[in-house]
Amino acid sequence: MTILAVGMKKEEKSLHKFESLSDAHRVFGLPQPRHPLISLINGAHTQIELFKIPQRHVLGFYKISYKPKLSGKLKYGQGYYDFDEGGLLFASPGQIIGGNDNEGAVCSEYTLLIHPDFFLGYPLTKKIRQYGFFSYAANETLHLSEEEKSIIMSIFRNIETELNNRIDDFSQDVMISQIELLLNYANRFYKRQFITRKVVSNELLQRLEELLNQYFDQEMPSSQGTPTVSYLAEKLHLSPSYLSDMLRSLTGQNAQQHIHTKVIEKAKEKLSTTNLSVSEVAYALGFEHSQSFSKLFKIKTKLSPQAFRNSFN
Repeated sequence: MTILAVGMKKEEKSLHKFESLSDAHRVFGLPQPRHPLISLINGAHTQIELFKIPQRHVLGFYKISYKPKLSGKLKYGQGYYDFDEGGLLFASPGQIIGGNDNEGAVCSEYTLLIHPDFFLGYPLTKKIRQYGFFSYAANETLHLSEEEKSIIMSIFRNIETELNNRIDDFSQDVMISQIELLLNYANRFYKRQFITRKVVSNELLQRLEELLNQYFDQEMPSSQGTPTVSYLAEKLHLSPSYLSDMLRSLTGQNAQQHIHTKVIEKAKEKLSTTNLSVSEVAYALGFEHSQSFSKLFKIKTKLSPQAFRNSFN
């Protein structure tokens, strides 16, 4: 235990945290940003010293970047994402991202950095947390059609023009509206991506069902509790947010609701085919307290577990 703790502390110390946009610009070898809370880096016009970027770093701000059709890989968590196809990548404050390595660097056509304080006083302060794609992993990047790319690029250019002009009383309002427009388009395009990749999504849905059935068939709930969204997402090599959004687009239910549906399905099976007490059924399904199980069952079926069982007698 002591060795593990020391190893974790060393890993944490090796992480560079970008507290401010000025810090990021300094490390990138760029001039100081025109605005302390928002910066747009145009990869076509700016030479970034990629070798200076820390291998692993933590963001203190939001980052939205478009990676064009370039060869190279970006490390994100324990995996790698190949950007040969290009795509739009989102990251939020507190996320750990791996930088360049000896497998090649990935340049961005545009990179938008926004400190959370830039949104203060605007509804976007709260609304931005509703966009699940800021929690997606890098392998869940938004792939854009040519038409979609032109829309996103035009918004980047609008923000760039605004930043390069003299800052006035309207500058922040204009940029906030452009950022919100960018996020709304990204939301729309992600929904499109779920639809156009329905074959892949349906395969994931089938694998999810197999995972859940295996979890219950092996009686894992009695020792590990009900399956969690994080557990399923890890097994499917997805982020919890992407899994929930994908399921919602396919079934109308998020991942947690999907798990609850499976729990109720298994509960009905046990209540109708075994002599286990309600408490024993609850325990077998991973509930620590039978009251919690009974409450969920009644919400989902409009009947108590005992009433459901009695309906079979």
